[in-house]
Amino acid sequence: MKQIVTLASNARLNALLSASIAALVVSIAPAHAQAATATTSVTAAATPEDQITQLYQSLLNRSPDAGGLAYWTSVLNSGVPIDVIASYLKSSDEYQALHAGDTTGGIPATTYNYYVAPTGSDSAAGTKAAPFKTLARAAQVATKASTTVWVAPGTYTGGFKTTASGTATGRIYWVSTTKWGAKVVPGSTSNVWDNRGSYVNIIGFDIDGSTKPAVTHGVYTGGSNTVIQGNHVHHIAKSATCTSGGGSAIGVDSYYGGVLNDVIGNTVNDIGPAGCKYIQGIYVSTSGNVKNNLVYRVGEAAIHLWHDANHVNIINNTVTSSHYGIIVGGGDFYHTSAGDNYTVVNNNIVYDNTYGISEQGVTGKNNSYSNNLLFQNSGYNISLKNGLTAKNTVSSNPLFVAYSKTATTPDYHLAAGSPAIGRGTSVGALPNDIDGKPRNATTGYDIGAYQH
Repeated sequence: MKQIVTLASNARLNALLSASIAALVVSIAPAHAQAATATTSVTAAATPEDQITQLYQSLLNRSPDAGGLAYWTSVLNSGVPIDVIASYLKSSDEYQALHAGDTTGGIPATTYNYYVAPTGSDSAAGTKAAPFKTLARAAQVATKASTTVWVAPGTYTGGFKTTASGTATGRIYWVSTTKWGAKVVPGSTSNVWDNRGSYVNIIGFDIDGSTKPAVTHGVYTGGSNTVIQGNHVHHIAKSATCTSGGGSAIGVDSYYGGVLNDVIGNTVNDIGPAGCKYIQGIYVSTSGNVKNNLVYRVGEAAIHLWHDANHVNIINNTVTSSHYGIIVGGGDFYHTSAGDNYTVVNNNIVYDNTYGISEQGVTGKNNSYSNNLLFQNSGYNISLKNGLTAKNTVSSNPLFVAYSKTATTPDYHLAAGSPAIGRGTSVGALPNDIDGKPRNATTGYDIGAYQH
């Protein structure tokens, strides 16, 4: 019997990913479902809403908006297999752009484009032929949805604020045209980059705090649905005064009501003075994803969830040489006192820190920990609350290619014979690693930021 469901055509699929339910009807025979070959990273026992959320996170590196979640949940509930839904998402412009192998993150075409270069002028038009000189000037004009700011290699003064928001169907992209080629150094404020807009992507920059080691924040975002991706954020707050005002390399804050923010594929190192518990590597107080990041030499926690953090997926990160590896918890609340719940911690290497994974403050009973490599964390490897236990933990030296607590550029790729190879789970894992290398579903998902 032929199955009739409401599905979007390919022409409207990209809009549907971030829109309300479409009114197009497409007939799908069971043979279509059987022919679907899309690989999904979805927990079968999860609720339909959670399955769609996991699918978005796995394929699109983000959480679904309300319209997309409602639409695809209704499709799933109608009996369409999850792999068929995955095949439709994979045919979207968003998926194709994201996984096209572009080192800047696969930026889709946008309506408005501005350019910045060290040789430009802030009195210029901001075109490719006549670029702006500063990021602050670009921030004054990049105010509409569906805008990309292309930033050429060079050194730029930070201390500016980006306040404009994109939309679910027209994001605002800030892109270093060469990965880590556009270096942003501290300006006159405590934040190198202060973003308050929503639906904003910041991709591929070198955020270098070494010229003003007292600066307290590298990239701070107070909006919703932002993506901080592929940046190198380093030498932040190395000589900052240690106060409860805190600081971080990448700060994702719920103070202004932000939700659903993602920190993907960044390298974060040399953050905060030793012994200061208030300065973190990646600091998250919203919902969202922390995936494929390399974090090392942080004075307090490499990855720290606090305040209103909940429903965070901490997947495939490598964290070493810090006081804490990963802290999961809630406290000092802004808008809720429910605590950190429904957080998933999978496939992380947590190695050679004082403490490994630690639940602190208020946490829920629905947090889960699976397929993490925990080794040589001198205080303890893992400490959970509410009777929770970790599953499939690997307790061995990860065997990095060239590990060092002090070297300028240690190599955290996995050496041959690493116990992290093939020991991860597909649940929550992105299709590619921090370098853009495909994760191998055939031979197994590796633990940590790098696929061997």
